[in-house]
Amino acid sequence: MSSYGYDPFFPAYKRRYAESPRLHVSAMRSGGGGYSSARSAYSSLSAPVSSVSVRRSYAASSASGSLLHSVDSLDLSQVAAISNDLKSIRSQERAQLQDLNDRFACFIERVHELEQQNKVLEAELLVLRQKHAEPSRFRALYEQEIRELRLAAEEAASEKQALQGERESLEETLRGLQARYEEEVLSREDAEARLLEVRKGADEAALARAELEKRVDSLLDELAFLKKVHEEELAELQAQIQYAHLSVEMDVSAKPDLSAALRDIRAQYEKLAARNMQNAEEWFRSRFTVLSESAAKNTDAVRAAKDEVSESRRLLKAKTLEIEATRGMNEALEKQLQELEEKQSADISALQDTINKLENELRTTKSEMARYLKEYQDLLNVKMALDIEIAAYRKLLEGEETRLSFTSVGSITSGYTQTAPTFGRSAYSGLQSSSYLMTTRSFPTYYSSHVQEEQIEIEETIEAAKVAEAKAAPAEEGEEEEKEEGEEEAGGEEAEEEEEGTSSYFQIPLFHASSCS
Repeated sequence: MSSYGYDPFFPAYKRRYAESPRLHVSAMRSGGGGYSSARSAYSSLSAPVSSVSVRRSYAASSASGSLLHSVDSLDLSQVAAISNDLKSIRSQERAQLQDLNDRFACFIERVHELEQQNKVLEAELLVLRQKHAEPSRFRALYEQEIRELRLAAEEAASEKQALQGERESLEETLRGLQARYEEEVLSREDAEARLLEVRKGADEAALARAELEKRVDSLLDELAFLKKVHEEELAELQAQIQYAHLSVEMDVSAKPDLSAALRDIRAQYEKLAARNMQNAEEWFRSRFTVLSESAAKNTDAVRAAKDEVSESRRLLKAKTLEIEATRGMNEALEKQLQELEEKQSADISALQDTINKLENELRTTKSEMARYLKEYQDLLNVKMALDIEIAAYRKLLEGEETRLSFTSVGSITSGYTQTAPTFGRSAYSGLQSSSYLMTTRSFPTYYSSHVQEEQIEIEETIEAAKVAEAKAAPAEEGEEEEKEEGEEEAGGEEAEEEEEGTSSYFQIPLFHASSCS
């Protein structure tokens, strides 16, 4: 464990590790007085002293002489009682000073540990600052990638708009083709209606022709029947004529001649038959001519209707093929448009996922940065608290060092040291102290006047030394004290306790500590 030493002849304490020699104060008995006095042992005026007595030094030689004169006049019983009291008081003071030494060593060790922790925290703070510098670079990369993705999204949107325009033009073309298709369907329906009418006329003509053919057949049958009847009648008449001729020839004398009458009748029947035959032939020829003409007309109409139907079928087939081709093109374009929309939606979703991922990473980075800043702030608060505590300890040590240094100077200039036991309250106790010097233990009345005078002189000397030291202190130390005073004023009760600690008089020895229990 490193040791600490303090130089009472310099304004600021010096911390030295394993350099200060261990010098202890020895209590010496005075030969004629009968009571013990403590005298500080110094190797030289400029050498650092590792431990100084806590007892007060009285510098005035006149006061020392008066005290010796009064002590000689005391009885031995009173001297023995005072000596016993002084021994018990010194033992108590020694135990109290040992405790204070241990506590002060612990404080110094704690200061050293806090400084080490400060160094560690500063290193961690440097690492955190270096880590905090990285998210800005990541943010730039992420922003560049986001800009590229946004440009790609804008290009995809422009391509989508172009495809939508092309789709609208194709839809317009499709609407035109659908209108033409509807017109062709209407014309086809009209042609089919006309074809039905023509077919109906052709059917009617065919029926009329069949009826006429049947009538011609019936007339021919009737003509044949009439011819047969006529022939039979002629045969019968001829037979009758022959029989009459025979009968006439057989009975010439008895019967009149009938041949002339038969000839007349025959001539009449032949004329009638010829006339009927001619009329029938004329009627058949006229009827056949009319039917032939109507059949020819119907045939032309049927042929025209067939030609028109075949043309309509050809046009219908061509339009059907065109409609099929248009439908195939429309389906292909719709499929292509659907694929482009799916691809664009997939790209947009991928870009959105990437943007969301980058935003999540950015939020995570911001949260980590906030957490690091919070940790950094906590570390700064801890560091400030430790700096305030260290400054308070330093101020306490400098005040006590200044007081002890001027006390040592007063004791050296006096020629010898005559100690009177004074007892100060501990700065760590709960009692309040308003004066720099604590109230002394009660002594006999013949001590009080000299002690009061010496206390007044010591107080004046210490005040003058404080003023001189404050004027001679460096500017940097003055600024640090002003800063510490400002922090102490902002600290409230802690600042009041520190000011009370610096103004109160408590006896903390300069020590050479090797361990802190």
